[in-house]
Amino acid sequence: MDRRVKKEVPLWEKSYLTLEEAALYFGIGQAKLRELTNDENCPFVLWNGTKRLIKRRKLDEFMDKAYSI
Repeated sequence: MDRRVKKEVPLWEKSYLTLEEAALYFGIGQAKLRELTNDENCPFVLWNGTKRLIKRRKLDEFMDKAYSI
C-alpha cells in the first residue's frame, strides 16, 4: 500500500475553502467572492498572509440571510 496517496476531503466537510472551491460549492463566481471578501469587515474570510480562505459555515449563514449578492 502506497503511503503517499493523498486523500481528498469532500468540500462539504472542509471548514475552509479556497476561492475556487467556494465558487464551485456555492455556485457563484470567484470575482464576486473576491469582491465580497475584500471588505475588511467580511465575517467569512480568513487571511493567511496574502491567501484568502473562505469559512464555509459562515458563508452558508451569510447566503441563507442574503436576498441578493
